Amino acid sequence: MRKGDELPPLEVPITRTLIVAGAIASRDYQDVHHDPELARQKGSPDVFMNILTTNGLVGRYITDHFGPRAVLRKVAIRLGAPNYPGDTMVLTGTIEALEGTTATVRIVGTNGIGNHVTGTVTFSVRDAE
Repeated sequence: MRKGDELPPLEVPITRTLIVAGAIASRDYQDVHHDPELARQKGSPDVFMNILTTNGLVGRYITDHFGPRAVLRKVAIRLGAPNYPGDTMVLTGTIEALEGTTATVRIVGTNGIGNHVTGTVTFSVRDAE
């Protein structure tokens, strides 16, 4: 692991089930995350993913790549273009800082309409037990 290394991309199909299940799992009962008609009444073309689901997918991206010894220390993300059903989000990352066993990765998640998520994840890699 070196500063400037790029992580391989992760493609995440955005399904209606993923959006609704993520909202329910995170106890986010806002209608725009599960009811297409109410989402349309509020100006959205369909239901869309909540930030807690996105946060979980960003964390998964890091732990899938670095393995079970990776411990997330800080996830700082900002949402942009919504994730709607039928799209695909592609997560990419670049190591921007490295200090001992702690690294910070710059994350970008894009979909068909733009950047869905941008931010950083700081994590440490535990020693093998």
